[in-house]
Amino acid sequence: MNDVGNDKGTAAPAQARGDDDERELVRAALQLLGIRNLVLAIHDPSFPSEDAEDTGRGSPYSEGGRRFLRFARDLGFNGIQLGPQGETSADNASPYDGTIFSRSTLSIALARLAEDGPWGALLRPESVAKIVAGKPGGREGRALHGYAYRAQRAALREAYASFTDRRRGDLEGLAARLDAFRKRNAAWIERDALYGPLCEEHQSGWFHGWSGEPELDRRLFAPGPGEVVACEERRRELLERYSDDVEFYAFCQLLAHEQHAALRGVTAELGLKLYGDLQIGYSPQDAWAHQSVFLKGYLMGAPPSRTNPEGQVWNYPVLDPAQYTDASSGALALVRARMDKMFDEFDGVRLDHPHGLVCPWVYAADAPDPLRAVQGGARLFSSPDLPDHPLLARYAIVPPGQLNRAVPRYADDWVSSLSPEQIARYSVIFDTIASCAEARGRATTDIVCEVLSTLPFPLRSVLERHGLGRFRVTQKADLSNPKDVYRSENAAPSDWIMVGTHDTPPLWRLLGAWERTGALERQAAYLASRLAPSPAEEGEMARALASDPRALAQAKFADLFASQAANVMVFFSDLLGLEEVYNAPGTMSDDNWSLRVPRGYERSYAEMRARGAALDLPRALALALRARGGAEREERRDLAARLSRLAGAEREPRGQR
Repeated sequence: MNDVGNDKGTAAPAQARGDDDERELVRAALQLLGIRNLVLAIHDPSFPSEDAEDTGRGSPYSEGGRRFLRFARDLGFNGIQLGPQGETSADNASPYDGTIFSRSTLSIALARLAEDGPWGALLRPESVAKIVAGKPGGREGRALHGYAYRAQRAALREAYASFTDRRRGDLEGLAARLDAFRKRNAAWIERDALYGPLCEEHQSGWFHGWSGEPELDRRLFAPGPGEVVACEERRRELLERYSDDVEFYAFCQLLAHEQHAALRGVTAELGLKLYGDLQIGYSPQDAWAHQSVFLKGYLMGAPPSRTNPEGQVWNYPVLDPAQYTDASSGALALVRARMDKMFDEFDGVRLDHPHGLVCPWVYAADAPDPLRAVQGGARLFSSPDLPDHPLLARYAIVPPGQLNRAVPRYADDWVSSLSPEQIARYSVIFDTIASCAEARGRATTDIVCEVLSTLPFPLRSVLERHGLGRFRVTQKADLSNPKDVYRSENAAPSDWIMVGTHDTPPLWRLLGAWERTGALERQAAYLASRLAPSPAEEGEMARALASDPRALAQAKFADLFASQAANVMVFFSDLLGLEEVYNAPGTMSDDNWSLRVPRGYERSYAEMRARGAALDLPRALALALRARGGAEREERRDLAARLSRLAGAEREPRGQR
């Protein structure tokens, strides 16, 4: 790596200090510990930018984004988990409400459009400089979604004007690429491109609010009986009327897709696997464009759970099970189109809330009180005889005799048993996803399933069918319950383990709360039981960790690597020692989805790591290696000692040297 912390808290290249090469030692440690994937999670807006390209929002496609990827690679990470990359609206920055096919044009690196390169200097450098200089102050370390949204669109309009002036001249090659791109992706480009103009026509950003004529616009791509011809004629009329809007939309999407393709080249060269994020929800324009494949009368939400005791109103459409029989059309065709595109653009895919693909929790769409409706909802395929949801009986995979009536209908063991044939029916969408992965040369293990506190029996059965694991978020572990799903000792090799996610507070923020509530001692005792090389050293280590919150934090990371899970994920705020929250679920504010990698992160990270105030990967791995016994104990001990020299042995808790 370029800058690492030495024992005095200054930054100096590891090799210049005569130490072992850090990345190679980390790689060797991961191999000895059986860790296949060490992945850094970060969403597009959070990437850092170089000063001259910072438009108020990060992007992996910028020079600053690429520099951060090299930084992560040099630390020893071998994968990057991005968030959903769909287009979002001006007033909603949540990537989980973005489009499923269109890419976010906010991630287009404008500075690259001002260079002589594949996009032929579409922007004037002074235009980029004006956007950079015009950012409002007072939001250091946060993405400026509203400002970036407006500035980005103005800049892309300028770029498009330059393109139209030069498309028959020096940009003829770009014009040819645009024509080919538009033809290849016409199925989603035309639908997505028309939504904005129609919202303006009908003066509503939500198609259910379109009250003007023609009323046909609300179901333009989902014609009712006798409306097919009229809808086709209306689509032709709109495409002609808004031909420039559609061309501009396609132009922006081409830029976003080409910059993403360039990123794939960068990550491949760096040896980083790139993971995408398939959100379970749909944007308003997707709900409009694909409404013919969604179940009428029901929406998807989250039932009461340990994480959200009241449940969550999502208002997401749910795929129509009646369309699961034909893989070439309808709901399964949409799933296949999404997955083919994802596996074309990423090395692996995170499935957001896979429950929604196997056993979605649904509630009545027309309920006057949505939260009450969510709380009284039901599992779509596991409700054969519920008096308050009689319409779901037709979709039931299990009969009444296979239900456990002694538990709530949202409980993991509501379904008590399943035959292989029933598991296959629950697995229809997962089977489709797996076949798409195989067709693109991806392994099933390249599918990452975000299963948190709840794992209904049907979902568990489907994951086992495909050899897939779940998430283990260790900051949520109930230390009084040995069987708790978040405890590291309960992790299996197929699982993904992490201290926190984008929806949880950073570990560094939790340390203070643990100190105030007395939880620090409980954490210390638990971690010592997991990491102490021998029972005789456990008590001393527990006391050392309880007296030093930063040492306890490093032990918390070490606990990930000491588990049986073969996949470790670290959210960027946990890596860098940040205390600010990225997303507080169920809330809306300018702070949500806006936390960025701080300026000067390389030096600040090195300094904080030297103080134990950020993840010290060599130190965490050394702790994990010493905790693991077996035939390779001597090899682990030697490697742990070499890693400790990088980390600074005097910072380790006693009993671990």
